[in-house]
Amino acid sequence: MSTDPVTATGTAAGTGPGTGPSSDRTTDLAAGLAADLAAAPVRLEAWEKVTGAARYAGDHLPEGLAHAWPVPATIARGDITAVRVEAALAVPGVLAVLTHRNAPALRVPEGGDPTLAVLQSPRIAHRGQVAALVVARTPQDARAGAEAVEIAYAAEPHDVVLTDDHPGLYTPELANGGHPAVRERGDFDTAYRRAVVRIDRTYRVGPLHNHPMEPHTATAQWADGRLTVHDSSQGTTTVQETLAALFGLAVADVLVVSEHVGGGFGSKGTARPHVVLAAMAARETGLPVRLALPRSQLPALTGHRAPTVHRVRLGAAAGGELVALAHEVTTRSSTLREFVEQAAVPARVMYASPHSRTTHRVVRQDVPTPSWMRAPGEAPGMFALECAMDELAEACGIDPVELRVRNEPPAEPDSGRPFSSRHLVECLREGARRFDWRRHRARGAGREGRWLLGSGVAASTYPALVGPSTAEVLARPDGTFLLRTNATDIGTGARTVLAQVAAEALAVPIERVAVEIGRSDLPRAPLAGGSAGTASWGWAVHEACTGLRAELAARGGAALPPEGLRHRADTAEAVRSGREFARHAFGAQFAEVAVDADTGEVRVRRLLGVFAAGRILNARTARSQLTGGMIMGLSMALLEHSTLDPEFGDHAERDLASYHVAVHADVPSVEAYWIEEHDTRLNPMGAKGIGEIGIVGTAAAVANAVHHATGVRVRELPVRPESLLAQLPVPGGLCRTINS
Repeated sequence: MSTDPVTATGTAAGTGPGTGPSSDRTTDLAAGLAADLAAAPVRLEAWEKVTGAARYAGDHLPEGLAHAWPVPATIARGDITAVRVEAALAVPGVLAVLTHRNAPALRVPEGGDPTLAVLQSPRIAHRGQVAALVVARTPQDARAGAEAVEIAYAAEPHDVVLTDDHPGLYTPELANGGHPAVRERGDFDTAYRRAVVRIDRTYRVGPLHNHPMEPHTATAQWADGRLTVHDSSQGTTTVQETLAALFGLAVADVLVVSEHVGGGFGSKGTARPHVVLAAMAARETGLPVRLALPRSQLPALTGHRAPTVHRVRLGAAAGGELVALAHEVTTRSSTLREFVEQAAVPARVMYASPHSRTTHRVVRQDVPTPSWMRAPGEAPGMFALECAMDELAEACGIDPVELRVRNEPPAEPDSGRPFSSRHLVECLREGARRFDWRRHRARGAGREGRWLLGSGVAASTYPALVGPSTAEVLARPDGTFLLRTNATDIGTGARTVLAQVAAEALAVPIERVAVEIGRSDLPRAPLAGGSAGTASWGWAVHEACTGLRAELAARGGAALPPEGLRHRADTAEAVRSGREFARHAFGAQFAEVAVDADTGEVRVRRLLGVFAAGRILNARTARSQLTGGMIMGLSMALLEHSTLDPEFGDHAERDLASYHVAVHADVPSVEAYWIEEHDTRLNPMGAKGIGEIGIVGTAAAVANAVHHATGVRVRELPVRPESLLAQLPVPGGLCRTINS
């Protein structure tokens, strides 16, 4: 018998410290969202962006600018045996052709990224690896020259097909993010065997690609032994240090600027080959060089989400309470570098279970190196876990919202640490109320003509990360303030939010605060990644501005010196505190879908998410991030699909014509709300990250809604028509079936 999720009693959300009445009130954005949005400052750089004045990495045009074009390898494994460049050098405008025979030697440090050792060896580790680089006066000449380069190879048999029983599979020590690859609690096998209800399912997520609007671009210039690079990067300090090590320079002799960045989603989190190649070409030609990677080369050179295979086993009592949980992940990395998608880690956080097993296995193959993609690990891992929870709810005859409520843990299951704040149950219940979940589920799967209607839910989590940062604020004699920190705005509104934090700490209008970010010569700060930007940078900004305000107060209104008054803050020591708490953001996503019974086409009619992500500093930018994440999750659920061609070892979908992402017509209604939560155990602002939590549960909510509409359980993303057609009802009340 199904239980009403809105009124059912269960484990109270927010158990543990820091969760009293002041932090678990629900923000009624249905009535107040318009006011919140109106009060939120608009983006400081909005005018520059809409007028085209904002300068991205490819918009810098120093005198004498040359252009570079990479030549990708056409084999997946082997060696270059010959390179003929005569025809390329004869192309008008071509200035140079760099190969492994004449490229500058690079110094990849121990433990460094081997994917950046470009043009250093004839060895080819994957198809699409840069085999040569052409530099010319115009992009057109560079491309023509690249097409004229002739390369001969000694190809070797390659291995690119991931299977559940691949003989090369092994258990690594760590998964991405430093998480132990294997964690076990209790006696899973015995508990699972004795469970009243058992679920044993396998889910699959194929390789996915970031494809930011701005391709990876760098403009590099050398002068007097110093290197300046304008790069589309999520963190200039990381790129600065990487380039200094590779070229044998002092860090101070490298300046990296990322003033504006057109998206990244993780693919620009660290230095990528394009910036190394641009610097290399500029050194060899003596000219400034711009390299904008062609979109077709992004999948091979800038990272991607690795494919993952998930075996999820859930054992429960008759009432749905978990007694055993296992999430075992199989994935792959390249022969160049071990990167293990940490997809089983969320299962260590989400639900109470006395017996647990979470593992990762990986195989090294002749493929491009995987890397971070928005919500790495959490997005594919939670798709599998939340679909399995939906299957368990069905097996137990329990409402899917109520099942999650019944399995709310009092502390982080694997570590036993108390949560700094956790309001997942409030998110579920508030989301159910706003979505009108009770009515949707009570009517069962509906139908409008040929459209089958259904609704689904999934929970989500993402770690609330924070890193050490520095910031400096200057009080000027004219009453204005200059904030300086090496944050990076990749489209999230970082400038605006940091100005807000500064203005609040200084008790001045935001109009009196100017912000400088995105340069490696500014006070050091971590990259924009892991949803940790605002929490990390904002902490340092808050401390610097609080300190400056105290200094100004101590002066008793005395005039400032002509150079102004500065205050600097460094949060390195403070960040190390608070490790006794488990710190995460949580959310609940709901989806309503319609499935065409004739074609199997799935349309999402409505997405709704409610999140517990700390104090929301700017309703305007927060809503943008949360809805953007949900749209990306919708895209992951229904559209994004990449095939690794086993014959050539190449991703077949390499552009936006073949790799489909959600567009306006795919997104009729997306609603984002949040629970009021002020978690000062994380930082003084009480803020958590919001960049990735929106995507995490969305794909599962959509897949669960498809099952509710059709009765067909799809366990591999994306949910495609061919996955549904054989099992959809047909005229006459008959039903075609296949083994699901």
